[in-house]
Amino acid sequence: MTAETAPSAPSTSTSVTPHQVWLRTRGLLLAVLLLVVAAIALAATRSGDQHGRLDPRSADRYGSRAIAELLKANGISVRVVTTLRDATSATGPDTTLLVATPGLLTPHQQNTLRTATAGTAGRTVLLGADPTSVSRLAPGVQAKTPTSVVARPPDCLLPAARRAGSVETGGVRYDANGLDAIACYPAAGLPSVLLLRQPTAGDTVLLGSADFLYNEHLDRQGNASLALQLLGSRPHLIWYLPSPTDPSATGPADDGSAENNTANGESSFIDLIPSGWLWGTLQLALAAVLAAVWRARRLGPLVAERLPVAIRASESTEGRARLNRKANARDRAAASLRHATRTRMASLVGVSPREAHLPAVLLPALSARTGPAHGDLNVLLFGPAPSEDSALVLLADRLDSLEREVRTS
Repeated sequence: MTAETAPSAPSTSTSVTPHQVWLRTRGLLLAVLLLVVAAIALAATRSGDQHGRLDPRSADRYGSRAIAELLKANGISVRVVTTLRDATSATGPDTTLLVATPGLLTPHQQNTLRTATAGTAGRTVLLGADPTSVSRLAPGVQAKTPTSVVARPPDCLLPAARRAGSVETGGVRYDANGLDAIACYPAAGLPSVLLLRQPTAGDTVLLGSADFLYNEHLDRQGNASLALQLLGSRPHLIWYLPSPTDPSATGPADDGSAENNTANGESSFIDLIPSGWLWGTLQLALAAVLAAVWRARRLGPLVAERLPVAIRASESTEGRARLNRKANARDRAAASLRHATRTRMASLVGVSPREAHLPAVLLPALSARTGPAHGDLNVLLFGPAPSEDSALVLLADRLDSLEREVRTS
């Protein structure tokens, strides 16, 4: 005895075949694949070059191990720190604090670092400080538009710069605004190396670009000489590499309103998000918009298609009524009954379809054709929704009675 197999469901004209699904999604899948491949290729390309950037322990082309070894050979101790607590606790008159990427510090970290270094006679070296960070770490100095990094003469009286000669400098330029400073290596009229002299609180060195500290650039021009003199002026060098995992990055909650924070130079939550994440979010949003526009495109005029099954109007009406009853939507049911009754009676009393739902036009025409038995026609045709199912049934009966009278009058 063989088992009978159940017949498969017949395919209708509304069914979507796998081939149709592939045709609809292949463009999106291809775009996603290209984005993934491009991201992997970019990550693979940049991972080798950017490994250990400005790290004195890294021997890569963009590392700074060469200058660290030269400093150690000249009797300078080099210590690498990655937290703000270690960096501030090591400051002192015999210490040079180098901040590799000041822009990665939060406003709270920048203010804390400035407070810790202001009371010492040591030296602070800021590499590529942008306008936001330089306003907190070196008040009174303004950061200007960056320029290209090329070999430039010192063109200043700083002994270290004059001994070094031409150095590959550039990047961010600085304006001291009348402060006691020595401006060196000018680019387009503004210095790319700036020494702020503070007799009672040490000094601050602003370097517009850190390129001459890289391993691959150290042997060019006077790069090594300038680096040794700027970083080796004290017996101890603290090399601060800010880390996003530093607990101090969160900082204490700021008191006051957002307006006060803005006025005091504090940044909002958006300002704390790295620029790369903001650009990535913007690109994803743009991609989502383009995908939505692509999926919403019109492929041509609408095509009328025969339904696979014919449904009687009575069944459709009954099905909608059951849905309204299940949802207790007496208001929608009453509104539908009244709207249909008004539409049918308007043609019987000489009212246009556009004015069939205006009480001021429809009610006077009906009053001339009906008697007082139906009560207030305004409440019957435009009144509130019934509160109970029995009231809804009564409303339907009264509307039928009114329509029959209008038809036979």
